[in-house]
Amino acid sequence: MDIGRERSTMNVALWIVQGLLATLFLFAGGAKLVLPLDQMAGPVPLPGWFLRFIGVAEVLGALGLVLPGLLRIRPGLTPLAATGLVIIMIGAGGMLAVALMNLVVALLAAFVAYGRWRLAPYRDSSRPAVLRPAS
Repeated sequence: MDIGRERSTMNVALWIVQGLLATLFLFAGGAKLVLPLDQMAGPVPLPGWFLRFIGVAEVLGALGLVLPGLLRIRPGLTPLAATGLVIIMIGAGGMLAVALMNLVVALLAAFVAYGRWRLAPYRDSSRPAVLRPAS
């Protein structure tokens, strides 16, 4: 297998993981923003402002996973967004099953961060996309 094909396969894998993580964090962060605070009470009591802050961070992280690559604007933000989501998942706690799920999500976000930083960064990311007229 040549390097171009490996890079293409890695790019597809990264986009799939980015899409799944973005969906997960948009849902989780959106829920933290719209649900009443009394419905979000968990085993560890957290202040309402902190839950809302985490919700905003999750939604922004989800957008940061996909928008820079789609719009080709500041693609270096994608690994930073993924790293921020890893930090959020490290801080998330719970029972063993929840902690294992958090670990899997954190590892997937770490894969995106490293993949977009080193393995398959966006191509021609320094130049904005140019629309050309059809011939």
